[in-house]
Amino acid sequence: MSGEELKKMNAKELRARLAKIGELSEKAEGKDLEDLVKEATEINDLLQDAENRRRINAQIAKEETLLAGGAGSPGDHPGERSLDPRDKAREDRGKKLKDKTAVKYEARGAFRNVNNVLSSTQTVMPKHTAQDIKETFNDVSSLVDRVRIVQLNGGETYQRAFVKSYGDGAGHTAEGVDYNLTEPTFGYITIEREKITAYTEEPEEMIKLPDADYDSVVEGSVIKAIRRYMSRQILIGDGSTGKFKGIFHNSISDNDQVIDKKTDLEIEAVTAETLDDIIYSFGGEEEVEDIAVLILNKKDLRAFAKLKDKQGRKYYTIVNHGNTGTIDGVPYIINSACKAISDSSTESEAYCMAYGPMSNYEMAIFSDIDARRSTDYKFKQGQVAYRADIFAGGAVAARNGFIRVKKKAAGDV
Repeated sequence: MSGEELKKMNAKELRARLAKIGELSEKAEGKDLEDLVKEATEINDLLQDAENRRRINAQIAKEETLLAGGAGSPGDHPGERSLDPRDKAREDRGKKLKDKTAVKYEARGAFRNVNNVLSSTQTVMPKHTAQDIKETFNDVSSLVDRVRIVQLNGGETYQRAFVKSYGDGAGHTAEGVDYNLTEPTFGYITIEREKITAYTEEPEEMIKLPDADYDSVVEGSVIKAIRRYMSRQILIGDGSTGKFKGIFHNSISDNDQVIDKKTDLEIEAVTAETLDDIIYSFGGEEEVEDIAVLILNKKDLRAFAKLKDKQGRKYYTIVNHGNTGTIDGVPYIINSACKAISDSSTESEAYCMAYGPMSNYEMAIFSDIDARRSTDYKFKQGQVAYRADIFAGGAVAARNGFIRVKKKAAGDV
């Protein structure tokens, strides 16, 4: 829809259109997907403008009621606020934190689990930004939102079975002779829970913020730190006892190795053939996978962008959407845990990229996020300390679920 058509719609119609865009985005690609993202952004802006006008009008009405000496509504007197359930919940958690009472943030809300909704397309979601606290650059990869989330509150471990091979024994058989044997083989991966903690200190002046704002700062800081750690461990988790098993992890025992090291692809530099080499090296021998995502370092994305053909035109068409986007229609996610092939300091044999469906990695959430606050430590300095923890784990859950790209040493054949 055009901008003029959207401006004629009321809030209910705009929200309905936004929901429809979410459905359309599941099958949209290329320019159609870009147009949907643009339209969704415009709708969000219109809804935000409407909300801002409503707040201004409500404040004006409140002041006029007070000046006129009227009774007004229950939320119109100083000291009283009319909050929606989410704001009230934030305020309650803020008060509890100030009173040194433990609070819990629902883990389901901390991870959007995009993979359960969409596979290979961009997700169209409303973006909410704080009005009174200026945020810095995003340091959390959206990778943590794209893997498959399994909620297992209170659990210790999670075991996932996967098919290693369907067997290939079918063939000619003479009459009266035993049938050819063709048996599938299976493997198992065990995800153990890892205790992930976050700790920070803030000046006591933070407490003077309104309760809802104070809670949002604490919640944002804690959850971002935990999400950042998880997004890195999905790639580089070392798989030791009680740790994430990352995509780049190689088990000591070949029998326990979910991704066969022989399928790893070695690349010396980002070239015009790199994307094709990755895409056509992944998957089975009978088909080309079409729902996979490329995970890479921002430096390598820049290397793709700088490639030019003989006429000086950009070789790859890259569409950026913050942490995600597409390279010639192939979805990508930036993650700083990946080393860069284009970085001269990256050693040979280092893993730099991964390509595959994000549903092939499963992350088990064994608890909610537990947050606590204390003013006892560093009392003299007026510092307020708070900490949070969550139990979670993750591992690749499909045989050769990703193809991994290594940096090839210069001159190697």
